[in-house]
Amino acid sequence: MTYAFLRQFPGSKNLTLQQKEVVAYAINRGLEIDKEVVEHSSRNRPIEERKQFEEFMHSMGEGDNLIVDEIWTLSNRVDELVKILSCVMSRRINLFVAAQGLAVSKETPMGTLLPLLNELREESHDRRGSVGRPKGSKSRSKFDALQPRILQRLKEGESVSSIARELGVSRSSLKDYIESRSLKELAENTFMEIGRPVQTDIISDELLICPFERDNHENNNHTHTKGVH
Repeated sequence: MTYAFLRQFPGSKNLTLQQKEVVAYAINRGLEIDKEVVEHSSRNRPIEERKQFEEFMHSMGEGDNLIVDEIWTLSNRVDELVKILSCVMSRRINLFVAAQGLAVSKETPMGTLLPLLNELREESHDRRGSVGRPKGSKSRSKFDALQPRILQRLKEGESVSSIARELGVSRSSLKDYIESRSLKELAENTFMEIGRPVQTDIISDELLICPFERDNHENNNHTHTKGVH
C-alpha cells in the first residue's frame, strides 16, 4: 500500500498544496497512491498526544510506502523525527519526502540522516525568523477549528448552505473559507481522517527506538527479566 500523509496544524502549508506536491512527487517516482491520510491538529501536539497517528503508523507493515510533502509534516521536533524514522526503518516502511527529495528505507544508515535533520532544523528556524508567512500557509480563521467537520460534511455531499446552517455561521463566510482552502477539491479525493483531539495519558518513550511498539518492548523486558531470574 502507498499512503499520502497530509497534516494540518497552525503554520503549516494548506492541505491542498501539500496534496498537489505529494501527488506530483508520486507521479515522478512512478508510485500510485492508494490512500490519503489527513491529520488535523488544533495545535502542534507532541507525539504522545497524537494517539491516532501512532495507531496509523503501527498499522503499516513491510513494503508499505509513506509519502509526505515535508519532513516536518511528521513532527516539527528533531527528537521525535528520529524516533519516527527509526520506527519506519524497523518496520521496513519506505518513506518519501517530496520537498527534500528524501527516500528512507531499511537500508538507510541513521548516521546519514542526523546531519540532514540538523540542517532542516536550522532552515526551519531561519524560515520562522523571516518576515511573512511560509509559502502556502494561510492566516488563521475562526473556521480552522471546524475544518475536520466541514471537510467531512463536504465529503458526504452536503451543500455549503446546509453546513452553514448546521454550524450556525454565515454561508458567504463559510463559502469563502472553503474556497480559500480548496476544501471541495480535497473532499473529492479518497482519504481517511485521523487526529481529532483526544485525551490520552502521556507515556514516557525515552528508552524506545520505536515509540509505537511499547507493548512489544514491555513484553521483551518482562521475558528478559524472567530469564535473568
